[in-house]
Amino acid sequence: MKAFDYACSTDPHQVAAALHVPGTAIVAGGTEILNWMRLGIAAPDRLIDIDGLTGATDVRVDANHLSVGAGVTLNAVGENTQVRQYAHVLAEACLQAASAQVRNRATLGGNVLQKTRCAYFRSEDPLPWPCNKRNAGTGCAARSGSNERHAIFGWMDACVAVQPSDPAVALACLDAEAVVISARGERSVALTQFHFTQEEAASAGGDPAQLETRLGADDVIVRYRIPLRPGSRSAYVKVRERASYEYALVSAAAAVELDGDRIRSARIALGSVAQRPWRLVEAEARLRGMRLARDAIDTALHGAMGAARPLARNGYKIMLAHNAARRALLLAGGLA
Repeated sequence: MKAFDYACSTDPHQVAAALHVPGTAIVAGGTEILNWMRLGIAAPDRLIDIDGLTGATDVRVDANHLSVGAGVTLNAVGENTQVRQYAHVLAEACLQAASAQVRNRATLGGNVLQKTRCAYFRSEDPLPWPCNKRNAGTGCAARSGSNERHAIFGWMDACVAVQPSDPAVALACLDAEAVVISARGERSVALTQFHFTQEEAASAGGDPAQLETRLGADDVIVRYRIPLRPGSRSAYVKVRERASYEYALVSAAAAVELDGDRIRSARIALGSVAQRPWRLVEAEARLRGMRLARDAIDTALHGAMGAARPLARNGYKIMLAHNAARRALLLAGGLA
């Protein structure tokens, strides 16, 4: 690890200004950036510690939104009474991420910005194989290699990685927005559009392997705003190889509003199937007005999963994602 300068700031505008200096990065909980530095993924000249960033450290209800600070730790989000009441799926997603020790340090903002867990990407320098995310133009070893955990939606030959964040999936399901501050002022970015798939990155004119989010170089996430929907119920299902300290093979977040046994509205997002949380918009539309029952859900999900493009070793994810989405919907509706 190379030497670097270190400073602290709690002013988001000051942090945004500092990020204009090349080689500057921010650290909050440190559970990601320090790993990037150790592996050679990042080598900043200076780190700015934003622990305690103004406007990013609390959870509150503002008018018609639940506001959750980006600097709040995953355990604190998961155990917060207001989050559990108004955004239960987010609480569940946070408490199923990593381990209790990591959740005591990891922040909500940092978790949403974490990079893929692709083993070809997460190896130490120098890499013995091609990886376009680490070394642009070298190729993607996972494309024809060990791709059991990789994308089934939105990938390109240049990269088949997935976004691994649990909270990001819940936030996308809840139609949350990230409040971002930069030198240009404050703006909001919908979590359904926050991350790019590789196809979307290419369409936007970026490198499909390296353009991952809509954040600019000096953007700082301050908080997330979640619309309050009285009567909405939600649940999170995470499928993994072991129950502790493991990333999802597939995850599903679901929120439903019921009118008797009929679905007034439904929102479903899948995780670990693409480089962004994958909303099943087609299935959501089909479920409207239907009974909350296994057969109806299966019919709606079948069409939505038809767009999946599995790789050589991850075809199992199609059925796994279908079943996880169904279970999340039934859990949200109180029927599982």
